Amino acid sequence: MQNYIDVAKKNGVALLDSGQCQFCGANTKRGIHECVEIFNLGFQEIDFSNRANHIYRFLIVDAHTLQHPEIHGRWNNHFHLSRLHLIFKYDIKWTYAHSPKLSDYLNEYKVHKHNEYLNPPEILKRGNITTIDIKEKSTNEFNCKDLIKKWALEVYEKWSTHQDIVDDIAKGFLKRNKAFYPPN
Repeated sequence: MQNYIDVAKKNGVALLDSGQCQFCGANTKRGIHECVEIFNLGFQEIDFSNRANHIYRFLIVDAHTLQHPEIHGRWNNHFHLSRLHLIFKYDIKWTYAHSPKLSDYLNEYKVHKHNEYLNPPEILKRGNITTIDIKEKSTNEFNCKDLIKKWALEVYEKWSTHQDIVDDIAKGFLKRNKAFYPPN
C-alpha cells in the first residue's frame, strides 16, 4: 500500500520537510508531515466511539483530503467532494456503510468519465482553517465539533467550481440507493 509520500512522488510533487504546510498553509514546523501527523492523531476532544460523532470523522477526512489532493489519487477529489456535497446539500446522515456504496458508484461513473478531472483550487487557497487551528483552538468537544464543521464547509465552498459535477454524482448515487435515501 502506498503512503502519502509515495503518492506525492508519483504525482511529481516534492514534499517540504520544514516550515508551514505547503498545501493548506497550516502553521507547522515540519510541513506537510506534521499536518498529516495531526490529522492521523485525530482530535481528542471528540469521542469517536460514539456513533453520533462519526460525522465529524467524515468531515475531517474530507476537509483534509481536499486541502491536500497532491498526496492522494486523482479520484479522491471526486469521492470526498461528493461526500461533502451529499452531507451539506442533501443533508444525508452519513455512516460508514455509505462510503463503499459511494465508492462503487464512482467506480462505475469513472469508466465513462476517464478524462474528467477536478482540478483543485490554488495551493494555500483551499480554506483558511487547518489541522493546526482545530488542534490549537479546540477547548472542548462542542467547540471542536463546531470548528470541524466550519472547516469542512469552508473547504467545500473553495471547490465550488466543481459542484455541478459532484451534484450529478450525488444524484446518481441517490437514485441508485433510493431504498436508503427516499426523495424529499
